[in-house]
Amino acid sequence: MTDSTIRFRPFLTALTLSLLAMAGAGAEVRLSNLFGDHMVLQQGRPIRIWGWADPGEEVSVTLGGKSGRTTAGKEGKWRVDLEAMDGGKKKHTLTVKGKNTIKVKDVLLGEVWICSGQSNMEWSVKQSMNPAEEIAAADHPQIRLFNVPGRVQDAKPQDEARGEWQVCSPQTIPGFSAVGYYFGRELQKALDVPIGLVGTNWGGTRIEPWTPPVGFEQVPVLKDYVESIASGNPKPKGGATRIYNGMVAALTPLSVRGAIWYQGESNAKDGLRYEYLKEALVKGWRTVFENDDLSFYWVQLANFKKPTDDPAGGDWGPVREGQRRALRLPRTGMAVTIDVGQDNDIHPRNKQDVGKRLARWALAKDYGKDLVVSGPLYKSMEKDGNKIRIHFEHVGSGLMTGRKEGLAPVEETTGQDLERFAIQDAAGTWHWANARIDGETVLVWHDDVKDPQNVRFGYESNPVGINLYNKEGLPASPFTTD
Repeated sequence: MTDSTIRFRPFLTALTLSLLAMAGAGAEVRLSNLFGDHMVLQQGRPIRIWGWADPGEEVSVTLGGKSGRTTAGKEGKWRVDLEAMDGGKKKHTLTVKGKNTIKVKDVLLGEVWICSGQSNMEWSVKQSMNPAEEIAAADHPQIRLFNVPGRVQDAKPQDEARGEWQVCSPQTIPGFSAVGYYFGRELQKALDVPIGLVGTNWGGTRIEPWTPPVGFEQVPVLKDYVESIASGNPKPKGGATRIYNGMVAALTPLSVRGAIWYQGESNAKDGLRYEYLKEALVKGWRTVFENDDLSFYWVQLANFKKPTDDPAGGDWGPVREGQRRALRLPRTGMAVTIDVGQDNDIHPRNKQDVGKRLARWALAKDYGKDLVVSGPLYKSMEKDGNKIRIHFEHVGSGLMTGRKEGLAPVEETTGQDLERFAIQDAAGTWHWANARIDGETVLVWHDDVKDPQNVRFGYESNPVGINLYNKEGLPASPFTTD
C-alpha cells in the first residue's frame, strides 16, 4: 500500500459517509410545512395530511384515535385522508411514521379559514385603528395564525408551503391581517372553538393571478384567459394563475371551512366584468380545495377618492356592482363597507367593522346563528306611476337613515332625507332623485321625469352622504337596476 493510497483513504471514508447521510436524509418521511406545532385542523370534515418520502415508502398517520396508511408515489408524494373528527379544546399530537417518526404537537380541531386578497386584506393590526389597545388585548390561545410570507408568483404550482403556525398573542398579532384577525376573533367569541386563520395576501394585485386555471375553465365568458394560459404564454393575460401558483397551490387541498376575500381595487377598471372574474376565483378555489361547499365571503370596496357630482356615477361604482352581482353564486356573501372608507386613503383604518360584518355571514350561514347577515341588498324594481319602487333583501327589522362615525355603532338619523339616489329618464339621462322609505321598500322619483327607466344608488367612487341602513345598523349596498 503506497503512501498516496493511505492519504486518500480518509477522503474516501468521508465521501462514503457523506453519501450515506444524503441517502438517509432522502429516505426520511416529511410533512408539508403547512402541518406544524400549534396548528388548527378543520373539524367535521375529512382531514387531509400530505408530504414526501421515498417512492414506495409506507407511511402511517395517526391523530386523536384516527389513523390511515398509504404508500408514497413514484415522485415521493403521499397523502392520507383521515375521517372527520369533532372539535374541542383538547390538544392532540399528529404522528407520522415512515422510516422515521414525526410528531406535531399542540394540534387543535376547530374552524379553519383562508384570509386572502390585496393590500386591504394584507393591512396589519398594527397599521389599523387603535393598534396599541388591540395588540395588548390579543391574548387568544384558541386562535392560531399561519401567514404565508413574502410575495411569490410562479409559472408552475409550488408544492411546499411557506410559513409557520403561531398562537395568537400580543407578540404574534401585530403583523397579521387585521381583517382576518377581527373576523376570527368574532368567530371564536361566538363559537368558543379553536379558530385557524391562514393568511395569504399581496398588495396591489389583480384577481386573475390568484385564480387557478380550472377556475377560468368553468366560466365561458372568460375563454380569453383560458386561451392565454393554454398557449404557454409566460405572461398570461392579467398575470393569470401566477400568484395562485406561488402562494395558494401549496395550501391545497387543506380542509377548510371557507375563505374571506378583500380585493378589487386593482380591477376597478374591469367594472361589471368583475362578477365573472369573482366567479372564476370562487369555482377555482372550490375545485382545488376539493370542497364544493367551501364558503366564500368578500368585502365590497369602501368609499374612496374625491367626491363627484355626476348622477350617472362610474369609476368604482361598476366594480362594486360586479361584486354585488357575484352573490348569485351559492354559499357566498358580501360585507358592505361603503360607510367606513376615507376619501384620501385607499386603506381605511377601520378594519374592526369589516371583520365583524364578514363574520355575520359566517356565523349565520355556516354556524346557524340567528343574525341579519347584511344591510339591504337590491332585489328588484317596479314602476309605480312616475316613481320606481325598490325592493330589498336583508331588510332586517326595517329600513332607516343612519350615520357611521369611527368604530361607534351606526346612529339612526330620524327625519333625514335619503341621499345618493339617481333616476334615469326615457332618453337615458340620469338625474339626482328624491327618495323615501316606504315600509320595506324605497320610492324613487324626479318631478320632471315622467317615464323613469332605472335607478342607481351610491354608484360613484365616493358617494358622500350615503345613508340607507337597516335597523341592525348595516349599510345598504350601492347598486344599479340596469
